[in-house]
Amino acid sequence: MAAGKNNHAPGVIASSRLLVATRDEVFAAFSDPSVLAGWWGPQGFTNTFSQFEFRPGGVWRGTMHGPDGADYAMDKEFTEIVRPERIVVRHFQQGHDFIHAMNFAAQGERTVLTWELRFADPAGGEKLRTFILNANEENFDRLAAHLSRTPAKS
Repeated sequence: MAAGKNNHAPGVIASSRLLVATRDEVFAAFSDPSVLAGWWGPQGFTNTFSQFEFRPGGVWRGTMHGPDGADYAMDKEFTEIVRPERIVVRHFQQGHDFIHAMNFAAQGERTVLTWELRFADPAGGEKLRTFILNANEENFDRLAAHLSRTPAKS
């Protein structure tokens, strides 16, 4: 279920999705690296994480493996974690240096997840806007599929 939010400010790319899961369930899908590796990224991607320190100042490093066989190194730092409301990550990569804020808003037993990417180089972000918006939707699809398979906690 798409919530339809897309921000068009230069260098800022935002997407959101209404997910059929509680905020705690959605947040949990991000905090466990073995779970996150199973759904993170666009359709067809897999992940290998070499470091995952889920705390402010902690690093998240690894490789996203594309369906075409290409590997994409990830170097990130968690800058803010407010359980179960917000996660902010700094992504370091030449041409892709951005802050990725993930906000989790409860709507009863559902959650609106909003991603906002703020690029250090707004022009660089604009070049990637269409790709990122499409990739975000695929990533939301993978997260929704993961959540639909996860038994609710009582």
